[in-house]
Amino acid sequence: MTTNPSQVTVREARAEDAALLIDFNAAMALETEGLTLEREVLTRGVRAALGDAARGFYCVAELEGRPAGCLMITREWSDWRNGWAWWIQSVYVDPQARRRGVYAALHEHVLALARRAGDVVALRLYVERSNLPAQATYVRQGMAASHYLMFEAAAGLRK
Repeated sequence: MTTNPSQVTVREARAEDAALLIDFNAAMALETEGLTLEREVLTRGVRAALGDAARGFYCVAELEGRPAGCLMITREWSDWRNGWAWWIQSVYVDPQARRRGVYAALHEHVLALARRAGDVVALRLYVERSNLPAQATYVRQGMAASHYLMFEAAAGLRK
């Protein structure tokens, strides 16, 4: 568990955080992409990750004793670098807690975990091109835009 001077505490999520993580993910999708997620699919996805560390893990930030934000870490093996790239996903900070160091605390917590792991070679994330406030936040944390573009094929993969 990590605490910063603004009284943000960060911890790894537990099974009892499922409803919170589901709500935060639904709010993030609606806010950033205008998407209303299928609640049952989202619920199964969050519970799957909480129940299987190989799928990833969540971190929860609390401000003044209340949940204020979260993110999820998934892993990708880099054969080129012989180590793990950790992907920061599902980032959400409650609107009432924004600009109070919540994401910074989450980011620092993840950096500390990655350094302790010893085999993490990169932290990565993707962000909506139009989400300039989030991009500025990531730059303030020492991240930079990558030279890669992301492509996706999702149609027809799942029935």
